[in-house]
Amino acid sequence: MPVTYLKKAERVSDSETDNVRDVVAGILARIEAEGEAAVRHFAMALDNWSGPIVVSRDEMDARSAEVPEEVRADIALATGEVRRFALAQKASVKDFAMTMGSGLVAGQRMVPCGVAGCYVPTGRYAHVASAIMSVATAKAAGVNTVIACSAPYRGGPIHPSVLFAMKEAGADVVLTLGGVQAVAAMAYGIFTGLPADIIVGPGNKYVAEAKRMLFGKVGIDVFAGPSEIAVIADATADPDIVAADLVGQAEHGHESPAWLFTTSRAIAEAVMDRVPKLIADLPDPACSAAAAAWQDHGEVILCDTREELVEVSDRHASEHLEVHASDLDWWLENLRNYGSLFLGEETTVAFGDKVSGPNHILPTKGAARYSAGLSVHKFLKPLTWQRADAGACRSLAPVTARISRLEGMEAHARTADVRLAKYAAAKAADRD
Repeated sequence: MPVTYLKKAERVSDSETDNVRDVVAGILARIEAEGEAAVRHFAMALDNWSGPIVVSRDEMDARSAEVPEEVRADIALATGEVRRFALAQKASVKDFAMTMGSGLVAGQRMVPCGVAGCYVPTGRYAHVASAIMSVATAKAAGVNTVIACSAPYRGGPIHPSVLFAMKEAGADVVLTLGGVQAVAAMAYGIFTGLPADIIVGPGNKYVAEAKRMLFGKVGIDVFAGPSEIAVIADATADPDIVAADLVGQAEHGHESPAWLFTTSRAIAEAVMDRVPKLIADLPDPACSAAAAAWQDHGEVILCDTREELVEVSDRHASEHLEVHASDLDWWLENLRNYGSLFLGEETTVAFGDKVSGPNHILPTKGAARYSAGLSVHKFLKPLTWQRADAGACRSLAPVTARISRLEGMEAHARTADVRLAKYAAAKAADRD
């Protein structure tokens, strides 16, 4: 494919280093062995927090009252939009029953997980939107108990706006915990007595590794890495908006890739000229984070055709994908690999990050090739069931026995034989 790199990433983002694995493994092992005492130890050692872990309902109400009225209104609006979209997703999958050709009746029940753990990161930023995205979606799915965790904010308790967002979204239990110790506490049911069935939410590389290591003991949403953005642009794109959107996601962190795929050299050069200027105008810590991300992980790729742009984009499988190009329906139909798609220059990733409805907890590091982001479906189990009567038994048993013996599984075959003998005999007796 004749593509040209006008800017190539100097580094490959990789959050799963041996050092991270060793650190996380050590913390998890100690917490599994020592329980609550170990969690409190790491809360103090890593976050300087020795206060209460479980946030009482009275404290949640009191702290939420500290949040300005206009902020509460914004959080309520965003929560409503996320909940509305999640409920529509839930309505798209249903229980059903059907009669098969053999006469057996088979069906599906959509059953929510019993306990969900929602991790809400706090560090460089207070991630109000992550509380909304995870908790509201879990409750919309019908999860009975949602446990939300967030770290102490700058030496104090959970940020009041994050706490209000957890409350507004419907969290049943809130824990003042961050990092690996929060993930472990939810997985093992420490402080609640309710081990999580699934743990969701973004976090740093230690949180991501803890979720990866605990996968199997609990379900998780996605194997997450640093936040990513890709922008597809043709000659009709506005380079100022493209550049602003690339920088808007690069501020997430030093390892956050920002990619531009374009058929226009003029657009590419204009964007490369604007990005450093926009970054330099940011306050810290956004400035330093975005500068490192663009220098080390930014790419600009020039292609000849839109079909080539699709191939390049699908190969990158970016977390967030914006399209600034004509014929948006064509792109919607032809693009396949992305966490979430934003069509047209009017539609920025930031809308999806904060308020618009579709979830912002999305696959990274190429995982969009085979998985989607957080949705009610992550909290729902499509459980199947079946019921055979005597007639279905007579139809299914001979085939089951033959296939089982073909595979060399005699005991399987005999479970079919015994039913065939009983119900064939019963049919014969009915004829007599």
